[in-house]
Amino acid sequence: MSTLKNKVQLIGNLGQDPEIITLDSGEKLAKFSLATNDYYYNKEGDKVTDTQWHQIVAWGKTAEVIENYVNKGQELAIEGKLTTRSYEDTAGAKRYITEVVCSELLMRGK
Repeated sequence: MSTLKNKVQLIGNLGQDPEIITLDSGEKLAKFSLATNDYYYNKEGDKVTDTQWHQIVAWGKTAEVIENYVNKGQELAIEGKLTTRSYEDTAGAKRYITEVVCSELLMRGK
């Protein structure tokens, strides 16, 4: 169980085309959002969809695969780890963001 300390597995659809950044070193970085859906029934018996958006980042070869083969709306299964980082916005306020760092990727569907 020690390998399960920080492991995330998600299946969802891309909200937009991935943003690909090439660093000065030549290494690639891919950023995209992934929507996952959960369903439940409210008091009236109506089915309600609860959509959660997850920020995903991928590095190196995984980012290159994403750059060449992944597009908006596509269904993906990803595995990675959860990370939190902080940055300063343009107004000087400290902001925090939680992301999934993708280590494995499976393209689903057509």
